[in-house]
Amino acid sequence: MSCTRLFLTAFLGLALQLGRAEAAVGYQHLMIDDPKGGAIEIGIWYPTDAKTASTYVGPYPLDVAVDAAPTGGRHPLVVMSHGNGGSFAGHVDTAMALAEAGFVAAALTHTGDNYRDQSRAVDLPNRPRQLKRLVDYMLGDWAHRDALDDKRVGAFGFSAGGFTVLSLAGGEPDLTRFAPHCQAHPAVYDCALVARSPGVMTAIAAAKPVWTHDGRVRAVVSAAPAIGFAFGAEGLKAVTVPVQLWRAEFDSVLPDPDYATAVRDTLPRPPEFHLVANADHYDFLPPCNDILKRNAPVICPSRTGFDRAAFHTDFNREVVAFFKRTL
Repeated sequence: MSCTRLFLTAFLGLALQLGRAEAAVGYQHLMIDDPKGGAIEIGIWYPTDAKTASTYVGPYPLDVAVDAAPTGGRHPLVVMSHGNGGSFAGHVDTAMALAEAGFVAAALTHTGDNYRDQSRAVDLPNRPRQLKRLVDYMLGDWAHRDALDDKRVGAFGFSAGGFTVLSLAGGEPDLTRFAPHCQAHPAVYDCALVARSPGVMTAIAAAKPVWTHDGRVRAVVSAAPAIGFAFGAEGLKAVTVPVQLWRAEFDSVLPDPDYATAVRDTLPRPPEFHLVANADHYDFLPPCNDILKRNAPVICPSRTGFDRAAFHTDFNREVVAFFKRTL
């Protein structure tokens, strides 16, 4: 083969690599058994070679291949926990970005703390227990479990989900800190939530709950974590895995310094910390479409000058890069 032909062949190969689209995304929607009773709703996104089509996942139309087989090889797993009143579909753009990058992303709807049902919204120990059940299912029972690498498991969470993943990674909050915190800050979101269920948090704290941890989790992304003030250095001393921590500069729901900053300052290993300029709490959720603007308007507005769509491009890139480095 001539040098010219070799050059052209190499050039064309490189051009094809650079122009190749990201991996297609497969998607499954399932209900899994919960040993504590009932079932847990989950969504799973993963790389696939199958043909995709536009499909609604919650309120979002996504280009996915429903129930397709994953691509070959063993992929890292990232489990995802939503905030108070959310659902498994709350971070679909991040789940899609992870799947396009070769991860399997599995998200759950927390039973008793979702947009349909708030009956257990104050039962914080239930959250990491449910998230561990999702890890157990994915590694032990999922039909495509052979496509997963059980040595590469990460966890992503936002707001109450950000608290959940820190707890799953070893965090042990002291819920007796709620009472003095809420006496000083009664109007803050989590204190208002607790006030709607009088006596429940006090009873849970008095019972000295057992917190569920999972040593299989090797890295954590926690965005605007709730209940940060309840951990302290003692409560976070066992969280030694890499943590990527995010704070919105003008978080009106979980205001500084009692949440993300409290976590940053008490983790035993300094996190990869991101302060998002001009952002508010719900900017960590994807930009709202017309369905969400009609049905969940509180999560849709951003501050003047903040471009939520542009931020999510950067946010998802950083989340993917972090899990690539740490898993």
